[in-house]
Amino acid sequence: MKIRVGFGFDVHQLVENRELWIGGIRLEHEKGLLGHSDADVLVHAICDALLGAANMRDIGYHFPDTAGEFKNIDSKILLSKTVELLRGRGYQIGNIDATVCAERPKLKAHIPAMQETLSDVMGIDLDDISIKATTTEKLGFTGREEGISAYVTVLITK
Repeated sequence: MKIRVGFGFDVHQLVENRELWIGGIRLEHEKGLLGHSDADVLVHAICDALLGAANMRDIGYHFPDTAGEFKNIDSKILLSKTVELLRGRGYQIGNIDATVCAERPKLKAHIPAMQETLSDVMGIDLDDISIKATTTEKLGFTGREEGISAYVTVLITK
């Protein structure tokens, strides 16, 4: 059995007049994340981690922000396509460990719904998806509530 790990990172700016999507679910908040797609920072970091683990480049390579077909796309579709790409090369997802960094909204209560949604999209056990939430204690762009970031580590097997 071949075991590989991958790391993904993503960040998006918080702006007015956008919906806030994190972990495949919509959250009530006065601002949303700016991006070509729905800007789901957690899903994008998961895609990058999975693609990196399989040595398949990154999310921007497969789903460029210059392509009209991906304008305002639901990032769960990108995640589903990423999982298809990996499975096409014989890889299976072992587990995902993610951290989302945001001052607001508080994410703790939403983590189970994120895990369920992502489990359904990727076709993996709920227990194989760890999501944690943290802040930067009001420091930096996250602390000033200018953006949200996500860090993800994955394990895949072949």
